[in-house]
Amino acid sequence: MVHLFELMGKKLAYDSECSSIYSLDELSYRILVLYREANGLRPCDEKIGQVCESIQADRKEGIEICDSFDELIDREALFAPKIKAGLSVLYPDSPKIKAMCLHICHDCNMRCRYCFAGTGDYGTHHRSMLSVSTGKKAIDFLIAASGDRHHLDIDFFGGEPLMNWNVVRELTQYCEMKGEISGKDIRLTITTNALLLDKEKTDFINEHMKNCVLSIDGRPEVHNRMRPGIGGKPTYQPISENIRRFIKARESEPTHHKEYYVRGTFTRLNTDFSEDVRHIAQELGARHVSMEPVVSAPGTGYEIRTQDLEAIKTEYERLAEYIDQTRLDGRPIHFFHFHMDFEGGPCVYKRLKGCGVGSEYCAVTPEGDIYPCHQFVGEKNFLMGNVSDLDKITDDNGDLLTGHSVENILDPNVRKIFSDRLLPNRPECEICFARYHCGGGCAANRYFSTGSLDKEYEIGCSLIRKRLECSIWLACVKSEREV
Repeated sequence: MVHLFELMGKKLAYDSECSSIYSLDELSYRILVLYREANGLRPCDEKIGQVCESIQADRKEGIEICDSFDELIDREALFAPKIKAGLSVLYPDSPKIKAMCLHICHDCNMRCRYCFAGTGDYGTHHRSMLSVSTGKKAIDFLIAASGDRHHLDIDFFGGEPLMNWNVVRELTQYCEMKGEISGKDIRLTITTNALLLDKEKTDFINEHMKNCVLSIDGRPEVHNRMRPGIGGKPTYQPISENIRRFIKARESEPTHHKEYYVRGTFTRLNTDFSEDVRHIAQELGARHVSMEPVVSAPGTGYEIRTQDLEAIKTEYERLAEYIDQTRLDGRPIHFFHFHMDFEGGPCVYKRLKGCGVGSEYCAVTPEGDIYPCHQFVGEKNFLMGNVSDLDKITDDNGDLLTGHSVENILDPNVRKIFSDRLLPNRPECEICFARYHCGGGCAANRYFSTGSLDKEYEIGCSLIRKRLECSIWLACVKSEREV
């Protein structure tokens, strides 16, 4: 579909089926509106004439614009045909688990007010640490479940994984050993609040891990309000110092070790969050930043409400202008939600799968329980299995017994819940121009905000669309400068 919009002085068109972007003048924009009203067909001469007359443009120019649009349409670079992709196309055989969120512990040394994990214990009131043996079983499960997939991803998660550091070290070495034996490329990430991030841990992460996600919310007053330590102690100062030191060390490493993101969360208490992105970039030296909107139950006081949307959308525009300015200044900031490749990014079939929740992605708890993703942990209706069940279908060497598959230990009914709700099967997404960039949105956000996997989280959808418009604007500005 073709999406037309005006943003920060530009009239833009985006064809979601072929990812084409067009910057238009007033006449071209108005004529393209006519094309869209006619479902991509050329408007009649009378309507073209009326549009030209309305802005005192030459009718001949209008005809030439239509000829150009017709040529683009013939080349399927405008009003491109809709991509059809059912489950049989996305998964010709069956989906294989290729990514895992491995919960190193269900405990935390902070007490963030908005934490979906219930300050680390996931609402269980039971704090626990992953053992090395359970962690190894989880890794063995991922390797076995991945089938012929070569690239696997594991995120060491929590709670706060640095609280169980010795297990992180041992499992990292186990991944490297098992990857070599199995012929798999196991790429490691660690997600941390950075409170315990000392030099020893920094050096180890930089040597062994492909990516690192560090959490801080921005300006001191914003961060300390939502992310206190145990007992309400402010945490901004030690965390900011540790992150600053980590980034400096990380960026001195070889190129393939430079991946990291400094991740914050904004609430309705700081809808001027572009200032927090600016603070993270300028004060901490971060070049890779993510700032996520909070998803929380009504009544907390910090939840994003419908009446906040216009202010937040305006703030995304301010943020886009800041990101563009950093490019002009020669030190570009990569903002996660604006960093989209409209030409060489993931193929459309990969994007249609979204995050792969329950199909290609899972989470494993310290007890070995398998869930569709980290946000569903503790929701017993979505429990998929346990990594210890792998022992029932493998021999002493870890090889699968004849006639058995890893699929045998995963609840097919739970997996079907999520495969049935992939983007191609979601009618609400059919008319959305952002459908190929959000993959149908976050299933957990839908579930926890509406109580259903089938209802749309309208606030989230609205913000996704706005971020994509800002991304298109940034891509257009960049392209025009390079001409």
